[in-house]
Amino acid sequence: MKDRLRTAIYPLITVAFLVACWQVAVSEFSIEDYILPEPWLVVTSITDGFRVGGFLGHFWATAEATVLGYVLGCGLAFLIGVAVAESATFDKFVYPCVVALQSMPKVALAPLILVWFGHEIESRIIMVGLICFFPMFVNTVVGIRQTDPELLDLCRAFSASRRYVFFNAKLPSAAGEIFAGLQIGVVLALIGAVVAEFVASERGIGHMIDSAAVSLTVSNMFAGVIILAVMGVIGTATVRFVERRVVFWEGGSVRVNLEQAT
Repeated sequence: MKDRLRTAIYPLITVAFLVACWQVAVSEFSIEDYILPEPWLVVTSITDGFRVGGFLGHFWATAEATVLGYVLGCGLAFLIGVAVAESATFDKFVYPCVVALQSMPKVALAPLILVWFGHEIESRIIMVGLICFFPMFVNTVVGIRQTDPELLDLCRAFSASRRYVFFNAKLPSAAGEIFAGLQIGVVLALIGAVVAEFVASERGIGHMIDSAAVSLTVSNMFAGVIILAVMGVIGTATVRFVERRVVFWEGGSVRVNLEQAT
């Protein structure tokens, strides 16, 4: 309990220090609000925005597109990554295409996605899925392929089935890498959602920031950025929490029950 409390307090101290520096800089250099507002103005913008300013609707629009796109992109990346890692033939056909797709700037694809899927949530989901696909795909492939060769030889020596080897040796060994890909995907998913909302959307945090930029409401722009940061922290913390519960053997070795292998 004390360790968890310390883990939460340390970043809060850093945030408090940065906010204090922010306040001192604004006060000492007499920076105008339309350039850099004081922290309390940003806090007021956030509270007023959620209370009467429509921030809640923008928040849920971004959250919905982010979660659905994240699940779609990471889910497909995991399945295709498993197929590539397990099949050399599939690897030859698919891996170069995945790399080519990743090489295309997603911002350049955004107008095309908009033409195909329209201005609704579908285009944002596709954008999020594309952006968080590659890290999850690579981590899945690398994680499965780095399974201890001696463990695999031991399983084969006991005539373990391919399915047993995958679920009891390869997948547990790759779990750390897979969850690392999931953590990276959380941040990239938010980026994808905001990019899609910048291009064409009437809802979402990205649209809110874009509208605030047009009207030079800098406090609302900061509010949107801070909301995105909080969403990213919560998403990453959630993935790490699940990882601690699922990958309970991290730091040790993967063990298999060879009595059930045959």
